[in-house]
Formats: sequence, structure tokens, C-alpha cells
Amino acid sequence: MKAIGFTESRSITDEQSLLEISLDRPEPGPRDLLVKVSAVSLNPVDVKVRQRAAVQTQLAEPRILGFDAVGEVVAVGQDVSLFKVGDRVFYAGDISRPGSNAEFQLVDERIVGHKPTQLSIEEAAALPLTSLTAWEALFDRLSIQTEEGKNKTILIIGGAGGVGSIAIQLAKQVGKLNVIATASRSETEQWVKELGADTVVNHHQLVEDVKAQGIEQVDYIFNTADTYNHWEAMVQLIKPQGGIVGIVESKEPINLSQLQGKSASFHWELMFTRPMFNTLDMVQQHHILQQISKLTDEGIIRSTLTETMNGLNVDTFKLAHQKIESGKMIGKLVVTY
Repeated sequence: MKAIGFTESRSITDEQSLLEISLDRPEPGPRDLLVKVSAVSLNPVDVKVRQRAAVQTQLAEPRILGFDAVGEVVAVGQDVSLFKVGDRVFYAGDISRPGSNAEFQLVDERIVGHKPTQLSIEEAAALPLTSLTAWEALFDRLSIQTEEGKNKTILIIGGAGGVGSIAIQLAKQVGKLNVIATASRSETEQWVKELGADTVVNHHQLVEDVKAQGIEQVDYIFNTADTYNHWEAMVQLIKPQGGIVGIVESKEPINLSQLQGKSASFHWELMFTRPMFNTLDMVQQHHILQQISKLTDEGIIRSTLTETMNGLNVDTFKLAHQKIESGKMIGKLVVTY
């Protein structure tokens, strides 16, 4: 089979930054699905892994990138019970296994969902990683109850990005929260409003903008952007006994003691934790994706697809990586094969 990967961490403009690789088609383990991939979406983690996994070294075996995927199950392991050959599926994968930038991929059935029937493969491919991240952050880490509402407010920093775009919808439609989202350009402001944000503020003057809306503090904060540079603002804006969740590692230490007086909590969310550590509740990701599939088929939440490219080749993926690295993406970019 053909795949796209890398052996060295190079600038994306370097001729050898991504490579076309020929590999044997893999055989499924006991709980694996073998999926013929038809579409994938790009995420910041694709760029991070490419930039960091082989700095000043060369990997002995090429690393295959890619996390989000949509495809058809073509073979199953002996212990598989949730899917059958011929099922159309979507998933975000496992960072410790070969990725989806390939014709075929193995994935554990416990982190896979049935593809939404009402969405195209492109629309569905945009959803898994961001949906899992947003769902786990809101409902597992912050323990927000569905239909919680009750005049509670969440601030979503980085509202127009891939995760923020889903988090706005889930917080509004499932959690029934009052949603404040950050955006700093006219096009991103319009985007987050379309997704359901009640209020839009500029992350460059976060405290001032939130307070200008007559809101002194918020019950929850979901930071999908820069943990370190927004830390002081989050400390000021979180309510006593409120909760903050972040998905971006801090470039410098943060002072958790600043939250002690408010008895406020801080949580990390990494979507790969469950599959990476084979946690006892790993199948929860299957259940979350089934929920996302149902919500999209019912029209309660929408795909965040904004751009589509085509081709399982180096040139296509180099361009896709450049777009992600620009930091200007709104929503999600998908590549079809």
C-alpha cells in the first residue's frame, strides 16, 4: 500500500519533509479493524509530530502521519464485536500507531464510530479528533452535565479553530450554556456566531472585553489556544469553584497556586490518552463518536469542514501542512483519496 510519512523533522518546504512510502498491507490484531481510508483531515498535531519527532536524527522506519479518517472496514480481528466488514466508519486514531495518511490503516474498534449517514465523507472526516477533544474536555474533564444551562457561562478561547468550532456547538446545544467565544478577525467573528456563540470577544484584550459585556466572571473556561499567555486572564475571569480546561502545553511554568483562593480547578485534555494508555474506559471514545454521529445526522451540530483537497501524494500533504502552519485556518481542512 501507499502511505505518506517522514524520517526527519524538516521544514515543510524542504524536498524531504514528507515522503511517499510503499508498505505491506497490515493484518488486524484481535480487536482491530482494517480500514480502507477514503478521507482524512489535518490537525495541528500532524504538524507538531512532524516537527518534533525526528529533530537532528533520522528515524529507522518512516513514521506515517494522520489521525482523523473516514473509510470502509475491509477486515476485522477475531474479537471484534462492534463492527463488521462493509461498515463505513470514522475515527481519530491512536498517536502510538501508524496514521491515516495511507491507503489502509489498523485501528482498535473501541475508538471508532459509525460514520454519520447524512454527511459526505469530507464532512465526516472533519469531525472525530476535534469532537472527541471537545466532548472529553467539556463533559469528562469539566464534568458539565448535559442540559446544564441554569444561566452558566463558558468562555472558549480560540473559538474559530478546529476544536473551538465543535466546542461552541456542544456547549450550546448539549450543555445549554451561555457561550462566549474569542475571535480577532471579522471572518472568524462571523464564523463563531454562525456556530452558536452568544458573545464574541477579542483574545488580545480578553479581560476587558468580557467585562465590557457585563460579565465579571465565568463558570468555565476552555482554552484551545495558548495556555501560558492567557493564564493571568483566566485566573481573573474564572468564578470561585469554577473549572478551566486546556489542550495546549504551556511553554513556561504556570502558577496553579493562583487558583487556590477560588478553589478553582485546572484540567488537561488529551484525546489520545485513552488509546495511548489502553485505559479501562477506552470504549468511551466509541460511545462519544456514536453520539456525535447521531447529533450530526439529526442536524443538532454541523461539520466544521471549510476546505477540501484531493490526492494521497506528497505535494497535496505539503500544501495542507503549510495551511495548518499558517495559523489562519478557520474550521477544518480535509484531504480525500
